[in-house]
Order: sequence, then C-alpha cells, then structure tokens
Amino acid sequence: MASAAEGPKKYAFRVPEKQVKTVMDMVRWEKSEAYYDLLGFISSMCVALQGTRQTQQVELSPVLQKVSDALKRFEQLAIETPPVDQPARFGNQAYRTWFQKMQDESLALIEGALPEGLKDAAPEVNVYLVESFGNATRIDYGTGHEMSFVMFLMCLFKIGAIERKEEVAVGLRIFNQYLNFVRKLQVTYRMEPAGSHGVWSLDDFQFVPFIWGSAQLAVNSPIEPAQFVEDKIIDERRKEFMFVSCIDYIRQVKTGHFAEHSNQLWSISAVPSWSKICTGLIKMYQKEVLSKFPVIQHVFFGSILTLEFVKPGTALPNPRLGMIPRAPMAAPPAPPKFAPEEPK
Repeated sequence: MASAAEGPKKYAFRVPEKQVKTVMDMVRWEKSEAYYDLLGFISSMCVALQGTRQTQQVELSPVLQKVSDALKRFEQLAIETPPVDQPARFGNQAYRTWFQKMQDESLALIEGALPEGLKDAAPEVNVYLVESFGNATRIDYGTGHEMSFVMFLMCLFKIGAIERKEEVAVGLRIFNQYLNFVRKLQVTYRMEPAGSHGVWSLDDFQFVPFIWGSAQLAVNSPIEPAQFVEDKIIDERRKEFMFVSCIDYIRQVKTGHFAEHSNQLWSISAVPSWSKICTGLIKMYQKEVLSKFPVIQHVFFGSILTLEFVKPGTALPNPRLGMIPRAPMAAPPAPPKFAPEEPK
C-alpha cells in the first residue's frame, strides 16, 4: 500500500458494488487485487502490532481522530435509540432505527474526516463503513461485516488519507474502539450471528481481533498460549491485549466449560508459540471466511478494492513474526585506504 509520502495511486472514485454473483466468481475473487490487498493489509498490521499493548500511549492524526469521533457519534445514536419491547427474543427492531440514523450521518462524517483533495473518495469509502455494523434486514452481524470495517481502514491507507506509520494507532485505538462498539450493538439489540450460528467466526461474531491479538503477543509476551484460558490471566491481562479481551468477552456471554462452547479456541491453546497461532489463524481465515461464497457475495468492489487479476506469480502475503522490524542500518564505512609503502 502506498503511503501519502510515496504518492498514492490515483483513483477514479465511484460508489462500489457487489460483483461476486455466483460461486464461479469465487475463482476471480481469490486471484484478485482486492484479495491480495486484504491479506497484505492484515499481515502488515500483524507485523506492526507485535509487542504492543492496548494500554500504551498512541497519538491519533486528524483523520484518525475524526474517524474515532464518527464511531463515538454512532454510539451516541445507539444510546438515543434504546431497544423496544417486542415478543421476539432476538433481533430487536430498534436496531433498524439506529441503522437508518447512522446511515443518514455517516457520509458527512467521513467526508469531514478525509483531507482536502480526497473528499471525492467519501461516497466510495463510506459504503464499507456503513456495511461494517451488521445487516438491518436480518438484524445480524458476522465476519463479513467485520471484514467491511477492515476494508474501510485499508481504503484509508490505500488512498493516502493515513500513512503506514499509523498502523499501530489504527490497531490499538480505532479497531479496538470499533470492536467494543459492535459488541455493544450485538448485546443491546440482541443481534443474531450471521451465517449458521456464527460458523465463520471464532466467537459467533468476530475473527480478525484474534489474528491481530495473537500478533501482539508474538514478541515479548508475558503469557504462554496455554495460559489464555486461565481466569487469573484473563483478569490481569484483558485490558492490555486484544486476544485476551476477546477471551474475556466470551467468558462474559457464554456459560459452561470453555472447551465445550469454544472448542476451536481451546485447541489453539495447545499451539506452542503465538507467532504460529497467528499464522495459523490467517490460514484459517482464508479457508473459513475468505473462501465462503455466502460471505463474499456481500463484498463491495469499486476503484480502490477491485476484482482485477493480480499479476501472474504474485505471492500471497504472509507475515514474518517473532521479531520487531528494525530501521534499515546505515551502510558500514568503507575500509581505510593505505598508500603503498615506498620501496626501501
């Protein structure tokens, strides 16, 4: 992804559309620029988030601050739209009222967040944001909606609204703020898990925070993988690490033994290292989310994220974890030159 300093690619912005119409279109999706860009962004964020903690101080650029403000505004709208009394246990109808309010305000908020020269991107970028909070018809939420928010963030990087050096702020603040907010939506409006009871997620609703959360722990982790299911560790570390906060959330909303209601996560605790957990989760994400037509049929494609084929031979991005990338070292000084000795 090009940063603003490198001169981002020029786009003919347009409102994106759904283009994966049949199962046959999945072949094109898995060879598309958008597919490779998405995995590249997830991998790049993994590398950037290694060794970080949710509690560390990060500064938000003006663009990210306004994105954060937009999320706060959406949360305020939810506070102003309490659930209604209804016979049905799940899918509170008030969600649809909230969704319409959010949709009515989102475009102006995103246009205000984008820097001068990129305002024209707002209608395209805004579609990914609106789609990231769930479906107003079914009143459900799943990994496809989560993916839409990841694509929204990716679009901000690709058009040059934010720079690569802001990846940590995006992960620790913006994505975490989004995650906490959609959890509130899920609980407040009793949203259904999208798909067959959340089959394409790790906790009924989410997947990516487990990927980025395990990447955080790939360097200088104070806990071993086998410890993340221990109540003492969860209580001590839930505010520091995204992965542990996800486990804490599961502990709050589910009852019974962890191995029974979250078997996949339970099996992950046996993996020896966090870097292996992270790379394994990315492969699982490709198989359980990115290769599923019921998820990808709802993805939008425009000028920023396209279904154009990648160049033949392009390798799928894969994060190298376990060490913090260092700044390039200066070239070593040339060895001194000695004048030849005078003949005696």
